[in-house]
Amino acid sequence: MLEAAASIDKVNIQMSSSGKSNRLLFDLDLLRALQAVADCGSFTAASARLHSTQSTVSQQVRRLEDMAGHALLVRGKRDVRPTDQGEKLLAYARRMLALNDEMLDALAGTASVTVRLGVPEDFIAGRTTRLLAGFNRRHPQVKLEVTTGLSRDLAQAYDHGELDLVLVKQRRNSREAVARWPETLVWIDSARHPAIGLDPLPLVTFPPRGLYRDEMIKVVEGQGRDWRISFTSSSLFGVQAAVAGGLGISLIPARAATAEHRVLTKRQGLPTIDAMDIALLHRPMADPLTRELADELSRMLARHRR
Repeated sequence: MLEAAASIDKVNIQMSSSGKSNRLLFDLDLLRALQAVADCGSFTAASARLHSTQSTVSQQVRRLEDMAGHALLVRGKRDVRPTDQGEKLLAYARRMLALNDEMLDALAGTASVTVRLGVPEDFIAGRTTRLLAGFNRRHPQVKLEVTTGLSRDLAQAYDHGELDLVLVKQRRNSREAVARWPETLVWIDSARHPAIGLDPLPLVTFPPRGLYRDEMIKVVEGQGRDWRISFTSSSLFGVQAAVAGGLGISLIPARAATAEHRVLTKRQGLPTIDAMDIALLHRPMADPLTRELADELSRMLARHRR
């Protein structure tokens, strides 16, 4: 009996000295705080996303850094980025949090995965809608949350961690992307009530900081013509309708020109604008379903642009 007790004590001592029976267990709330800050790029945005306070999120990250024994975030002037060790831990954190959510859904009998997609308004009809419907049929457990809007707003939402996958228009090579394609733009006028000969030249534009607005003004001023903003809309449909009605000329993607528009050429002194890209963005640690959807969108765009 004494020999048996000694043997048990020896085993317990070995287990304790190895540390395997007493290893750290990372708190999922701390991991979720790190993920939110990394996705949002700031403690302020992360605290709003988590419905918490900035000080609480900061404390959670500090506790996680103490547990990990490494600095996990670099506080820059404009944003917050993961360190190398932070990226390593973040990859595991995403998997652990996703598995936790999957387990909760499975226990509740409502297993699902959410993919948050952002696309410009002129991409949501036709091919894209059919692609998304097909993707959902193959993956009925996926909840697709699709947001449409101006590229600047979609990019901002992505940077703040509010979207997982975005298709945006941007100035060529302005940021890294999973895939990119040149965006063909055309100048349009009304087919029935042309405005190109008016003085000052009326321009139909997207709101300030819209991608095409600055290019339009730069070209018209380069011609020495007087101009005025005659109509502003954050909706592509609004811009299309205003031009068709004769309110002015505009610059839009070639695929958005309709039979109600007249495509203007170099004869009117309007040069080709080739400074824009269509870019597909997702994070390096995106989940497999987000990557699958990104691959399908990429193939669709590649086929469409041949």
